[in-house]
Amino acid sequence: MDTECEDRTESLVVRGIKEQDLTLDTPGQGAVLVVEPLLPQRIRRPSDALRFLLTLLSLAAVVLLALALQRTLNGLETDVQAGTGRAPEVLSAASGLLGGVAVLVVPVAFAVERVFHRDGMRVTQGLIAAILALLISYAIDEWLILSGPAELKQLLTGGRDVEPLNTVLTPAIAYATAVRMSRRPQWRALMWMALGLDVFALFTATKVTALGVILTYLVGLAVGFGTLYGIGSANTRPPGSAVLAALRRLGFVPVSARRVEDDSSGSRRYLVGLADDRRLAVTVLDRDRQVAGIVYRLWRRFRLNTETRRRAIRSLRAELEREALMAYAAQAAGARLPRLLGTSEVGTEAALLAYEHVETRPVGELRDDEIDDRLLGQIWEQVRLLHAHRLAHRHLTGETIHVDADHRVFLGDARSGEIASGDLLLRLDIAQLLTYLGTRVGPARAVSSAEAVLGADTLAGALPLLQLIALSRETRAAVRRDKDLLPSIREQIVALRPQVAVEEVRLERFRPRTLVTIIASALAAYLLLSQLTRINLVSVVTSANWAWGGVALVAAALSYVAAAVMLRGFVPEPLPLGRTVLAQFAGSFVKLVAPAAVGGVAINTRYLQKRGVPPGAAVASVGASQVVGLASHIVLLLLFGYLTGTQAAPSLTPSRGLLVVLLCVAVVFLIVLAVRPLRRLLTTRVRAMFSGVIPRLLDVVQSPGKIAEAVGGTLLLTITFVACLTACVHAFGGQVSISAVAVAFLAGNAIGSAAPTPGGLGAVELSLSVGLTVAGLPGTVATSAVLLFRLMTFWLPVLPGWASFTYLQRQNAL
Repeated sequence: MDTECEDRTESLVVRGIKEQDLTLDTPGQGAVLVVEPLLPQRIRRPSDALRFLLTLLSLAAVVLLALALQRTLNGLETDVQAGTGRAPEVLSAASGLLGGVAVLVVPVAFAVERVFHRDGMRVTQGLIAAILALLISYAIDEWLILSGPAELKQLLTGGRDVEPLNTVLTPAIAYATAVRMSRRPQWRALMWMALGLDVFALFTATKVTALGVILTYLVGLAVGFGTLYGIGSANTRPPGSAVLAALRRLGFVPVSARRVEDDSSGSRRYLVGLADDRRLAVTVLDRDRQVAGIVYRLWRRFRLNTETRRRAIRSLRAELEREALMAYAAQAAGARLPRLLGTSEVGTEAALLAYEHVETRPVGELRDDEIDDRLLGQIWEQVRLLHAHRLAHRHLTGETIHVDADHRVFLGDARSGEIASGDLLLRLDIAQLLTYLGTRVGPARAVSSAEAVLGADTLAGALPLLQLIALSRETRAAVRRDKDLLPSIREQIVALRPQVAVEEVRLERFRPRTLVTIIASALAAYLLLSQLTRINLVSVVTSANWAWGGVALVAAALSYVAAAVMLRGFVPEPLPLGRTVLAQFAGSFVKLVAPAAVGGVAINTRYLQKRGVPPGAAVASVGASQVVGLASHIVLLLLFGYLTGTQAAPSLTPSRGLLVVLLCVAVVFLIVLAVRPLRRLLTTRVRAMFSGVIPRLLDVVQSPGKIAEAVGGTLLLTITFVACLTACVHAFGGQVSISAVAVAFLAGNAIGSAAPTPGGLGAVELSLSVGLTVAGLPGTVATSAVLLFRLMTFWLPVLPGWASFTYLQRQNAL
């Protein structure tokens, strides 16, 4: 990279010269004015943001590794101190003097050099980064010394009176990063030498630790890159005049030029008129745009299989060569693309591709009725020509397919294409184009037009690739709005070849729900271990009467059968009892990462949809079961409360904290009802969720068998839980009436359903313990009974719940 040229360009920008207003004087040709918007003097480069994020991740990784490998790091620290301690005192003193002075002198000298070149903004940017680094490192030091983790403090200070982060080195590194000293080889070497001497002197004087030096460097880098992105860098993109100069070197004679709308990748485009009345469509690739959208590309690279993903980052020259090669290959294949006439670098920060200009408009701007069968046939014919030469376009959308005044089809955006493509990429092209055209002209016309050009067998090969993940962003958004589109396209293709055998294609390395399952499993393990540490398992195991424990276990198992029977009762469609029971077990696993009232509803709704119940009817069925369950819960609570009597009523007075919470909830509810937009949002959501509950209940009422299942399952579910809790009480020798246990369970279950914690953790245990204690049980017996009850109903079902969840997913039942 020509860094001196870059520095001169930045200096010009800083001095305020509007380069896009300059004219290019060429001998014998006159001056050409480029019409383009005012280029910004400073831009935020995506590469700076990416470096900032990567530095933060590295910082976190180093801290975690240091905490995990404390002994290794302490050994390394001892070795470093022993090695530097053997250095002669003269060398230590000299390095300390030279390093301390150089760390200050080198940045000052660089600043003076930049000021002489009228680049004071760069120096100002470096000073801001240095001040921020000083404040941040000082704040971190104070926090670590006063209240930071003891292990980290020990690793960073070695138990000595030293700074965890060096408040001299951190600003120096931040300054060097913010002024981009790394792009100047001589200055970079001087800065590294100064830092090395200073670090060596600090080690010999035992004023730093190895981890402290590493974190000092990373914090300085992070502050420097963050300052660069926050303030922005001088815009070194070549203006339109430089683009015209590059075109002249290619032999073109421009007489006019204006900038037009950027392409879909954010690259600049110019329309250039030539002396021979031709026009060029010039695409400019800017170096600072190479990492734009890198987070999304990395996510796709991580998620998709190797054959389908695109390269995450390419150099400027590689990007130029890739697009040029694809354009030449497409022209050789006979496909109709704008003809590539030349390529060139534009200075050190950009490159251009000059295409023959064709007056067209994208298909995305056409009305649906303008896309006739002749146009559809031309589109598929262009794709057939590409695929015949093993060329994959990879981005067939309404923005890349163009039509000229004579209704001829042109393909654009060759940059994303692939040469020598495998069958999978070619089939992906067909799936993408089928779906896009389906959004415009409907599935039937899209499939029939493709079949007329490509043949039914080719379309059948693309059938397994009609997946949401295989489509472009714009097409995915359209498909999400029309969920019946992909199934309709599949039906049209199957109708053409009913007997065709299609092998399933897995495009993803993993699915998001698999990632959720892994995270849920890890969180469940953490919660389980944290709960078990609070339980005296030895006391529970040795003091319990395990005959009653067996009864509790049977009752807990029967609760899942009762829940399955209840769900079957509210679904007019037939449901197999076995799989419905497994779905309830799967819900017990989901409760580990979701509130008790949410996990079961989500699992049951998903299960019903997989059984073929329409989404609206599935939500209505689950909603009906919830409404009826809530009503029966309230009725049973009042009934058992009446049977228990009123002796314990004074003790059940709610606490002040509970009253405050209830009042806050009431105030929030009133605010929602008072504000019209919030009220409209609430009523819309509630109406959408429960609009089908009444019709669903009417369907259930018409079948006596369904009524019996619904009512019987609802009552049996409560009875099994009450029986389980009663057996747990008797397991520890407790004596209390069943009605009192029922009141405690119903109240505790209601509180647990309202609690935002997974499965009502904490809230259920506390409410059940208080309820049983109020009913007359000793505190120790009540606590032990509740712990055993939660073990039977919450923790033990985790393993079978996970197994059920995994099995149903593999069987495509969830």
